[in-house]
Amino acid sequence: MQVIHAPRALLDGRFVGPVTIEVDGDLIADVSTGPHRPPRGAGRWLDDGFLTAGLVDLQINGSYGVDFAAADPEQWQMVSRRLPATGVTAYLPTFITAPIADLQAGLDRTFAAQQAQHTHGLSSARILGAHLEGPFLSERRAGAHDATLMIDPTPRELDGLLDSPQRRTALRLVTLAPERPFAVEAIRTLTAAGVVVSVGHSDADADCASRAAAAGATLVTHLFNAMARLDHRAPTLPARVLADARFRLGLVADLHHVDPDLLRLVLAAAAERVVLVTDAVAAAGLPPGSFKLGQTTVTTSSGDLLPRRPDGVLAGSVLSLDQAVRNLVSLGVSVEESMLAASRNPADALGRADLGRLQAGAKADLVWWSDDLDVQQVWVGGRACLPRDG
Repeated sequence: MQVIHAPRALLDGRFVGPVTIEVDGDLIADVSTGPHRPPRGAGRWLDDGFLTAGLVDLQINGSYGVDFAAADPEQWQMVSRRLPATGVTAYLPTFITAPIADLQAGLDRTFAAQQAQHTHGLSSARILGAHLEGPFLSERRAGAHDATLMIDPTPRELDGLLDSPQRRTALRLVTLAPERPFAVEAIRTLTAAGVVVSVGHSDADADCASRAAAAGATLVTHLFNAMARLDHRAPTLPARVLADARFRLGLVADLHHVDPDLLRLVLAAAAERVVLVTDAVAAAGLPPGSFKLGQTTVTTSSGDLLPRRPDGVLAGSVLSLDQAVRNLVSLGVSVEESMLAASRNPADALGRADLGRLQAGAKADLVWWSDDLDVQQVWVGGRACLPRDG
């Protein structure tokens, strides 16, 4: 049993304190509040800052020079070890549009990386499974994806992704365009298999989005990006998912993918449904240079840190999730709402009630923040993951 005392912690959506958290194995055993704490010296005392649950990133293509589409086991481990420095304690490696055989291989590597974590124990961010962002997308909204590889989500194609227990275990999230033939049936098939479905890279109208929700889609991938613009007379996909409480709203809050005014608007309208994601690529965490994103080369420069394809198309980000939180706070969003958008909300989007919250029975994934919102220390399953732990 280990005990951590903090002056404040984010519990049930609000800051309270002082707080004592007892950890038994990899789970939180108890959370208590109030001035009646054990004598100083019992457990770990944090003299400043505050505690939150670990952050959860549902869309990360790579970081630190690694693209998950081509990563070897050592590179998977390296990224998992480094992500806690950004407050991330769990994540979904993301694979963009590629041939089904390549995506099958990606699922197999994801499963192997998960098994390696289970075998050797956690001292790094949890790999929750894979996010397939494609190939069932709209050629009209391809973004940085290869439109020539986009296909319909037919039963045969889905069978290729769900044809083994390992792949079914690894596959946790699929982004698709709901207007494609077979898409509604695919949503039902995937959700029945326990896979979360997100709509994105789509030219769908509002009615199509509603049909997707009725079939079981519950998330939208990087709201406003790779979809029709808002129209005040003819509601498009962004308008419908904003208005429809069945959808959680993925947002890349790097202040470039979405204008700050629109970020404020979304948080004012639906903060409880916002899911911050990084959409980070291999360039994240490194100086400017050229990097791979699937089969595409993307480049960052000292004058433009946004990853771009040779034709100038934006291709992911170099964002970290702790910076996304700080960005929202800089726009006037409350620290509480900003933190929940990166912790509890994404965990809920995956149906993981054991993540993203500080409560008895949840995983002991904790982040100690300074009062200036810098990550000081991280624990995953009760294990310290940063060298600042004393």
